This record gives sequence, structure tokens and C-alpha cells, in this order.
Amino acid sequence: MNERTPDTAERAAGAPALGADELDALDTLLDELRTRSEEIPQWEFCDGFLTALVCTRRAIPPGEYLPMLLGDGEPVEVAEGEALPLLPMFADAAQQAQFLDLWMRRWDEVVLALDTPVEKLDDERTFEPEVMDMRGAIASLPEDERAEMEGQEIPSFAQVWALGFMFAVENWPEEWQAPRDKEAAQWLDDALGSIVALTEDDTGKPEVSMYAEDGPPSTSQARVELFGEAIWAVYDLRQLWQSMGPRVETLRKAPEPGRNDPCPCGSGKKYKKCHGA
Repeated sequence: MNERTPDTAERAAGAPALGADELDALDTLLDELRTRSEEIPQWEFCDGFLTALVCTRRAIPPGEYLPMLLGDGEPVEVAEGEALPLLPMFADAAQQAQFLDLWMRRWDEVVLALDTPVEKLDDERTFEPEVMDMRGAIASLPEDERAEMEGQEIPSFAQVWALGFMFAVENWPEEWQAPRDKEAAQWLDDALGSIVALTEDDTGKPEVSMYAEDGPPSTSQARVELFGEAIWAVYDLRQLWQSMGPRVETLRKAPEPGRNDPCPCGSGKKYKKCHGA
């Protein structure tokens, strides 16, 4: 699912990016799921999770990752060629189909962006995480509405997205193990470090608003720079695992008995005079 085959490459190139209406539809879907389970995350968290899956070394199928994101974590086995059955977090097949359609459109959008070479963040083709400056949004509210939010813990810019990304990394640790090659291992460590930095709270002086150009300052300049580094880190992670390919399981050979040990075939003879001859 997260390998860019010719089919997915063609689909990604031709699929329109999610617009405001589609993003609103995703938020509405998640809100509805949340009426049955309070643990359903916000779309920003989901987008970070999705992005990590696109970068993950192994192609993880929906029957494995959707229960982890939206359910109890128990994977659903789906035979090759069969459709994904109705998952328990969805009200009906139509709701699941709508969610998967929007999810895969975003997936294709991320794949296309990460596989398109860019040199500057202001390139219109550059990957753009779905992040929200909640502090900026609240700071832009009328004073009486801001007062209602007083005392609540408000996430920093891009913090929820980074938490979603690392949630996927932490739940498939075997796919994110450091390569044996020291240079590649350092590359992985540096890239993940840039994303982990976004999971921390922004304690710097608010200098800019990521919510509105003329909005009150809500985000430190250092945070903006960390965000840019995290975007480049996602490109690095995608390139790293694409270049290395899926993990190859090491075959472990069972130890042979000593020459004077009884032969494991049960003949009663010493190994050296039986199967070890």
C-alpha cells in the first residue's frame, strides 16, 4: 500500500488534491466516529500517521493500520484480492467507503509530493502537512471567546501532526529499525529527530502567526524553522526506505549436534556415525 507502483503513481499524478470541502468532510466523518469512541483522533493527527505510513519501509495494509488508528489495534486479516470488510469503527459500508476514498486521495497527494524533486519549501509542489495553528486561531477570536478557552492546554503549531507521525513509528518499530549501514542509520536518526522535536511544546517567544498573515503572534520563529526541517526530514525518510527496500528476514540455522552427541533422528547412534557421517 505504501509502495509507489505504476498504478499508484498514475493515480497520484491524476488525482486532485483535497480541497476545503473534502477536508471538512473528513472532519465531519471523524466527529461522527467520535460519537461512538472518544479516542478517535483529530485529522491533523491522522495526517501525520498517514504520512509516516507512506514513508514506512514495509507496505502496511489498511486492515492493519486502520484498527491501530481508529480502533482497538487488532489487525483484520484480508486475503489477497479480497476487499476490506466493514470495520467496527464505521457505522456502515457507505461511511467506510467515503472515508477510504478521501484517505486514499490524501495518500496519493502525499506520495506525489514526496516523489517529486523540489529544492525549496516555497515550491508549490512541496509536501505540505495538514497542520493547524490552534494557538493562532484562538488568539484571533474575540476577547470573550478567548476567555472561555483560558486554562486549557492548547497544542503548539504542528505538534499534533508530529505526534501522529511518531505514533505510527512507535507501533511498527521493526519497520523503523536502524539500518546496519552507519551512514544510513545516522540519516534515519537525524530525520526522526527533526520530527520528534515538533512533538515538544513551543516555549519560545511568539513572533509570527501561522493562522493568518496579519494575526496576533502565536508561534516562535524557531518553531517555524523546526517545521521546515521536519518537512525535509519526511523527504529523507521516504527516500531512505525506498532505496533500501523491504526488510529481509534473517534465516537462523538450527545448531547441529556435536559429533559425539546422540543423533536427533532417534537411531540411538552417535551423530558422527549416523546423519553426521
